[in-house]
Amino acid sequence: MTDGPVREGRAMIAGMSPRLDPETWIFCTGGAPLTQAIASFAEAEGLSQILPLAFAEMAGHDTSLPMARIVLEVHSALDGHGLTAAVSTALAEAGIACNMVAAFHHDHVFVPFSEKDRALAVLEALQAG
Repeated sequence: MTDGPVREGRAMIAGMSPRLDPETWIFCTGGAPLTQAIASFAEAEGLSQILPLAFAEMAGHDTSLPMARIVLEVHSALDGHGLTAAVSTALAEAGIACNMVAAFHHDHVFVPFSEKDRALAVLEALQAG
């Protein structure tokens, strides 16, 4: 484990330690900002939020595309290079859609909930090299 963020692509991949979050997540648009959102982004078309399934249902959002979140535990630098490309390429080659969200400390990979176990296996294989 390093003391600071990792910038080099191979090192980020080697240390990513993907962890599956047990929660089910929904990407939503419209409505008021909710404190339960783990991420939000103001787009020209309106507010996008990522909400736990139960809160998305209570708010009346479309929940037809449930997503699983895989947290890449490496402390990836915001100016690092290669991690997003490697992860998204590996998942695309396996036929798994993904949405990447970079936060300050970690990257978060959202995949269709039905593909969560297969996606985790793909990422673990990528890390193992």
